[in-house]
Amino acid sequence: MIKRSLTASALVTLLSTVLAACSSGPPVPDWKMNAQSAIERFQTAYLNGNTLVEQTEFRRARSQVAGTGKLELVARIELLRCAARVASLAFGDCAGFDALRADASAADRAYAAYLAGQAQPADVALLPEAQRAAAGASSDTAAASAVAAIKDPLSQLVAAGVLLRASRATPDLLDTAVGTASDQGWRRPLLAWLGVQRLRAEQAGDMPAAQRLARRMALVEQPLAP
Repeated sequence: MIKRSLTASALVTLLSTVLAACSSGPPVPDWKMNAQSAIERFQTAYLNGNTLVEQTEFRRARSQVAGTGKLELVARIELLRCAARVASLAFGDCAGFDALRADASAADRAYAAYLAGQAQPADVALLPEAQRAAAGASSDTAAASAVAAIKDPLSQLVAAGVLLRASRATPDLLDTAVGTASDQGWRRPLLAWLGVQRLRAEQAGDMPAAQRLARRMALVEQPLAP
């Protein structure tokens, strides 16, 4: 069996029919293996701030899946890309998915609405399991606790990003997101979440905290050593 799951385990349900395969069964088609590898690479590259590699690997993943002629699977690849952006607070339209919305499943459309901060109560049951508790929480405090309980780092940051997009981010949620991005060494989301903390510190008049956060951001922004 393929041992390594997708980086965003919250989306395993969406892609399980694509990437799950067992060694005792028929040989795994090359496109599945190639797509999984490219997905992992483009997610990692994006989170690390390497835009060129992310674009190259995303095109490779999309091309591998497009070779099946299955529109709904290509839509799911687009959702993966949009999820990484929400985790990094790069909010915007999920244009790649929107172009394929007519051929997407109900679960895919629910997840797209969730990423956009527009999920309805009926959508919650269709979301990946890791996201349901946070999406259905009745209070911001409960939602922050639900996010903290998510085990997969990227899934956790996606849930946190959705809450921030909906203006439901508590200080504890920000601490969770910063801690997770920092532990993973993911520069792009770490800078984004530190920036939110810095802005809130400035708005509260806590200049020592704002300056400390600015120093952390400056450190993260230093280029990687060759």
